[in-house]
Amino acid sequence: MTGVAGTENHLLALLPQLAESGLDVRLIVLCEPEKPMYAYAAQMSALGVPTELVSIRGDLDLRLIGQLSGRLRALGAEAVHTHLIHADWHGLPAALRAGVPHIYTSGHNDDPFRRRLPIRLVQAYLWRRVTAGIAISEAVRRFMIAVEWAPPHKVHTVHYGIAPRLPNLVMRAAFRAELGIPLDAPVFGSVCRLIEQKGLSFALRAFAQVLARFPEAHYVIVGDGPLRESLCAEAEMLGVAAHVHFAGWRADAAERMSAFDIFLMPSLWEGFGLVLLEAMAAHLPIIASNVSALPEIVVDGETGLLCAPRDVECLAAHMARLLSDRALAQRLGANGAARLQAEFSVSKMVNGTRAVYQKTGALRED
Repeated sequence: MTGVAGTENHLLALLPQLAESGLDVRLIVLCEPEKPMYAYAAQMSALGVPTELVSIRGDLDLRLIGQLSGRLRALGAEAVHTHLIHADWHGLPAALRAGVPHIYTSGHNDDPFRRRLPIRLVQAYLWRRVTAGIAISEAVRRFMIAVEWAPPHKVHTVHYGIAPRLPNLVMRAAFRAELGIPLDAPVFGSVCRLIEQKGLSFALRAFAQVLARFPEAHYVIVGDGPLRESLCAEAEMLGVAAHVHFAGWRADAAERMSAFDIFLMPSLWEGFGLVLLEAMAAHLPIIASNVSALPEIVVDGETGLLCAPRDVECLAAHMARLLSDRALAQRLGANGAARLQAEFSVSKMVNGTRAVYQKTGALRED
């Protein structure tokens, strides 16, 4: 892991609940030496999941396999479950070497780099040696089967889940005041890493069109990443910099969504999009790309509006539509909050995960 994002937050919700359900859960985090993730380990441990940090040096660190194998033997691990590719490439061989009887992996994304033949071959090899795997969306499940040659009977879909909450009106006022945005101004918002995958350049171009019609509008981007400088420059070039606010990384990003009126997610690909559940919890209408797993979460016309990735004209049209029709925006937001409770609860995620373990022999049926 190189930082706290969707997968890491998913584990913060899942693992403590698995522990509360009676499982003895331990977490080993592979992290770069310069990014040790002490705060994340402390947070997970405080939630009742003992957490260890282990340094990883490079994409393939062969000495780590032996180190992890020894640790798994010492723990007497009966099952191992890996998340993300570095954990797959080191944790799965370590579990096999340690003789762990039940071995699982989870797929969290459909990143283009996974289509490279050497990576596909490694993943295909590992898939034939694990007990089973979990895909966090049907889109990721299809990707694993088609691209990583995962045996279909081994891949089970279990969606992410989060707890519902009420919008934080105090945070809404405070965050807007911090950014210099009037309390009654319409605000679009995104929360993500500033990387190509998130499609923020297209959102900026669409916002420039919308601002010409709605000069009181603002766009807040919470997050950081390698494209921050170029995105700031693009906002300047488009003449919208005074209305675009790069708020940086915030530990309480989910709470700060209360300052938004409409959530934008113009991703080019997305394994799931946990942040969409946070937006639904905040009762926000969503405008998102009709790509990968996003249509599994956002029901077009019911909880949000979808458009093709990179389609600036469609993005701008949807943004203007929701600003013009506040009743529609409110209805989409309310429907999203209801869908969250019905389809993406933490209990549903935990029960789905336990069901996979039970079906494949790691847990005895109650």
